Amino acid sequence: MSSDLEEELPPHVVIFPFPAQGHMNCMLNLAHLFCLTDFHVTFVVSEFSHRLLLKNTSVPATFAAYPGFQFRSIPDGLPDDHPRSGARVADIVPAVANHMIPNFKKMMAEEDFLASPHRRPATCFVADGFHGFAADFAEENGLPLIYFRTPSASYLWAYFHVDHLIQAQEIPIKDKSMDGLVKGIPGMEGFLRRRDLPGFFRTDDVNDPLLQSLAAATRQIVRAQAVIFNTFDDLEGPIVSLMLEKLPRIFTIGPIHEQQKSRLMEKKSKASIVAGNFWAEDRSCIDWLNAQPRRSVIYVSFGSITVVTREQLMEFWHGLVNSSQRFLWVMRQDSVTGKDGDDRVPAELPEGTNEKGYFVKWAPQEEVLNHPAVGGFLTHSGWNSTLESIVAGVPMICWPYFGDQTINSRFVGEVWKIGIDIKDSCDRLIIEEAIREIMIVRKDEFLERADGMAKMAKKAVERGGSSYRNLDALIEYIKSLIT
Repeated sequence: MSSDLEEELPPHVVIFPFPAQGHMNCMLNLAHLFCLTDFHVTFVVSEFSHRLLLKNTSVPATFAAYPGFQFRSIPDGLPDDHPRSGARVADIVPAVANHMIPNFKKMMAEEDFLASPHRRPATCFVADGFHGFAADFAEENGLPLIYFRTPSASYLWAYFHVDHLIQAQEIPIKDKSMDGLVKGIPGMEGFLRRRDLPGFFRTDDVNDPLLQSLAAATRQIVRAQAVIFNTFDDLEGPIVSLMLEKLPRIFTIGPIHEQQKSRLMEKKSKASIVAGNFWAEDRSCIDWLNAQPRRSVIYVSFGSITVVTREQLMEFWHGLVNSSQRFLWVMRQDSVTGKDGDDRVPAELPEGTNEKGYFVKWAPQEEVLNHPAVGGFLTHSGWNSTLESIVAGVPMICWPYFGDQTINSRFVGEVWKIGIDIKDSCDRLIIEEAIREIMIVRKDEFLERADGMAKMAKKAVERGGSSYRNLDALIEYIKSLIT
């Protein structure tokens, strides 16, 4: 490639997400934002994820409109019939380490960082924050590294302080009172309880391999030239400010799904919004919602990974039915865990729900949350779901499962006060009471606060807003990396 021709080519960004739906979704959104800026983008996915995107989404059709975009798929080493979700989701972690990462390194080396006659070698590497290998790889190859942390900023900040918490003997948790405050995470001393720490912190062994590997990956973040967060300053600004003492550049560009809409409208683009669902959406639930009164339905979804036992499932069902509220429940085929038939959804659930409830295997979540019939969201508190609920102005009942969800739910209930956190309990009476609080008793109070937060989220991604400006700054920064 001649240097004159190369000078005319736009930046080329290589993006490598962790192959789980929550990570894939927002990194596809980021890829779309780069395409709208006329960047070239190589998006690295597992062969399994790529097949699901081709089968169940409009993602390939959307990106077909951008000649500078390309998918590159590599094997993850798991059998084709492995579900990669539900109770077996943890198998993805060693598969990525043992197969995807070596294949990625080989591909990048053999293809001169994916250069071609019409594409310059990679300008920078945007790696998922879970990819601890990326710092060494980028350094060894002289490639600027930008980490994208797909969970909340507050979750990363907690992991920054694992060693400090161990030294202060706050973990392992010895005191049986889980409601005692954690003092070792700056900015959270006044409200974060022991029960709000990520589940990986609840270990008797400070050398627990998973805890230490996640903490080690977090420590790699400081080696990146920049870090992207899917958040906005009015939401997590105080925590992000503290992080700036440790990280050279932070770009808060969220809520990224709303930023995508804002930029598409500005360009008057007819391109579809990118939603990287791994399951086919059942749109019959929209017809059902159309027949329900305003703010009368509680939407129930525990995301793409959470699994519940049959006993927990029945507690949720009784709580929902006893609340007398209408509900729309997303229940994946693999969402119940158990042996000898206990992993099947009991037939009495759909049959015993009558006209008040509706079940689907997967729903167009963003559209559901923005439907006028929806008045509350019973959620696992995944970060994408939390942000989608915030943008839609829908109060939440939080039942976190793992990862960042325990911290997210505490912020929802105690800091932002736009929902109720019922973590560590799965009791029909507690569930019923929380639904009544959100949907009846304190309905107006929660809706008013949720609406205020929604306005701030939308303002952040509009022209002149903090996230809008930060995305422009990120784009200019990547352009500056061309040498």
